[in-house]
Amino acid sequence: MKKIGLFFGSFNPIHIGHLILANYILENSDMEELWFVVSPHNPFKEKKSLLKDHNRLDMVQLAVHNYPKMRASNVEFSLPQPSYTIDTLTYLHEKYPEYAFALIMGEDNLDGLAKWKNSEKLIKNHQIIVYPRTFEGEKKEHQYLQHENISLINAPVIELSATEIRDMIRKGKNVRPMLPPEVFEYLDGSNFYK
Repeated sequence: MKKIGLFFGSFNPIHIGHLILANYILENSDMEELWFVVSPHNPFKEKKSLLKDHNRLDMVQLAVHNYPKMRASNVEFSLPQPSYTIDTLTYLHEKYPEYAFALIMGEDNLDGLAKWKNSEKLIKNHQIIVYPRTFEGEKKEHQYLQHENISLINAPVIELSATEIRDMIRKGKNVRPMLPPEVFEYLDGSNFYK
């Protein structure tokens, strides 16, 4: 059974931190592919800084086209809103019964995991790969990390945020080193985030 890691996010925009992390997971786990699942714009939230779904998908496609084991996924674009991870996984299992899907999440998401829709089912039926994030204050050992399906991977902590990148673009600062070259070119020729 082919193992696919699912990296959910708004990718607004995708940056080199995402690619470094994705590559690390592919090289240091049993994942054979990694899909960047672009989360759609929540219709109930007015987010002026969130680019349209297709623009963010375009950027992910541009960013991963040189990485044969990575791909952009728009699977959530056609699913009911708001998107719940468990519903997306159920849909993917029905569509690709020959694949085993694992969830990739930041360590900071573990605190809220119990509040996720059908979280027990999610944890019981799926491998979850957790990457480290920096914390304000004291870092605590998380109870979920004792679960057999949840593993903390020793990936590098990338201190890079899409929010910061958007802010720099708005201020006319150089973000070229933070973005895949194709994504930089895509944004450079546009008014996005300005």
